[in-house]
Amino acid sequence: MQAADVHLAEATLRTNSGPLGRSSPRKAVGEDKQLLLAAAQAAREFSRPNALIYWGDLLATAIVAYGAFAGALLLPFGMAALALCVVAALAFYRGLSFIHELTHIRRDRLPGFAAVWNLLIGVPLLTPGFMYDDVHTRHHAKTSYGTIRDPEYLPLASKGRTALLVFVCVSALAPAGLLLRFAVLTPLSLFSPVLRKLVVERFSALAINPAFRRPAPTGAFRREWLFQETAAGAWAIAIVAMVAGGLIGPHSLLVALGIGSSVAVINQVRTLAAHLWDNETGEPMSLTAQYLDSVNVPPPATLPALWAPVGLRYHALHHLLPSVPYHALGAVHRRLTSAGGGGDTLRRADYPGLRLVIATIAARIEQPPPGGPGK
Repeated sequence: MQAADVHLAEATLRTNSGPLGRSSPRKAVGEDKQLLLAAAQAAREFSRPNALIYWGDLLATAIVAYGAFAGALLLPFGMAALALCVVAALAFYRGLSFIHELTHIRRDRLPGFAAVWNLLIGVPLLTPGFMYDDVHTRHHAKTSYGTIRDPEYLPLASKGRTALLVFVCVSALAPAGLLLRFAVLTPLSLFSPVLRKLVVERFSALAINPAFRRPAPTGAFRREWLFQETAAGAWAIAIVAMVAGGLIGPHSLLVALGIGSSVAVINQVRTLAAHLWDNETGEPMSLTAQYLDSVNVPPPATLPALWAPVGLRYHALHHLLPSVPYHALGAVHRRLTSAGGGGDTLRRADYPGLRLVIATIAARIEQPPPGGPGK
């Protein structure tokens, strides 16, 4: 992060009239009815997913991911193999990002898509869909966002810059953690109700809030959960067995772990840049305040297509329109921007790139809240 970016972010926060005109979500923000009305109108027009886009994108992504992974395994260590590792990591990350869509799109609108995604991406990467189902929707609940009940929120802007660095770096351990969860804890939990309760509550959700405790699944979702967990557990045990038996050599293991860690780190950086993390009071926020606490990185920026794929570059807009499929968010953003339907509030969540998003979060760490000391 360059000093110029931090200075720009600090100036923007002090004046509230910088180039992007942002204001701090620490201040109480009422509802912008013009923005919400325009968003509701757009949702009615753009809410239907295009099955051809979903299936084509997923299958093409899987082909690129596994093709690049195979090439990296076959080639000797060198620049070509390293380049294929980068391609594989970005492709697997894009494929994994579809888990976000699975929580919002009704299954009857994309029959079979969730099952195929789990087969191609979820189970092989030890992140089956049940780990996000009924978790991410809590993040979108108006009365839960930014509170202690939100599994995907931490007031990172009040934690200090070291905490931000730890938040990103610890994610590199995700492959080892997932392997431990499914290869060891899953089978052991079959014999201990106490351990099973711990596994369900603490190790069965893609969450960042350490206070979140996941309730046990019920009904049809319980059956789906157990089927996916069994598949992931069997695959994890097979990996351990193949490593122990020498069928997976050190080179292949290091390549796989390196790609897996890269996917996790990229996702954690994207998670950090998805919000401003400024709700340190833990009180419920208005929908407009949630929007302003979230981030869009629209064109002309190009790199977000890699680190925020599958519509994640419009994360703030997604919080207003969670039912709109990823492929339509760009059109909605252009529509609202060109028509002025979102008013001034719409553009205040737009950032030109990752660097300024991170700099803005860092600047908020140094900016004391009204009536309080600096952090």
